[in-house]
Amino acid sequence: MSKVFKIPAGEMREVAPGRGGCIASDRITVDGCRVGFMYREPSTDDVDSGWRILAGDESQQYMDDPDHLSIYDLNTIANYDASIVPLLDAPVGAAFERSESGVFVAVPFEPPDDA
Repeated sequence: MSKVFKIPAGEMREVAPGRGGCIASDRITVDGCRVGFMYREPSTDDVDSGWRILAGDESQQYMDDPDHLSIYDLNTIANYDASIVPLLDAPVGAAFERSESGVFVAVPFEPPDDA
């Protein structure tokens, strides 16, 4: 089953070019939710930025299904939610959660040992 994205590829703008790839949830790219939680773990290769980007309401069951996650260029996710751009230079181990007021706040996070 192919995914139907909220923003067609032809409508993507240069918001955060040259930042590498990330893993993001379909809650953002398919369902159109704002980013609610993002964290950075060690990259898996030269293209991976280490960022993992979620809406923040994904259940464990949702996350356990690999069809709900895909690899994207960070510029693509920044097109969905440009408020992440100022956070993209944060180091490995950084994590941010959107507060009730709508702004990102740093939250404790420890990258998994197997990352």
